[in-house]
Amino acid sequence: MTNEKPVAAPKDVKTFANKHRIDIEDAQRILAQHGDDRKAADREARRVAV
Repeated sequence: MTNEKPVAAPKDVKTFANKHRIDIEDAQRILAQHGDDRKAADREARRVAV
């Protein structure tokens, strides 16, 4: 078993990027890093959006 987190679907990435007003690339990186931990992903997106 690996510790890799699943990468979000492309539609999810676009929605996440629009929600936080960040680039698609940033959204992909954040979601790949935090996986299903949406609270941590939202926190990181707020940092990037500033």
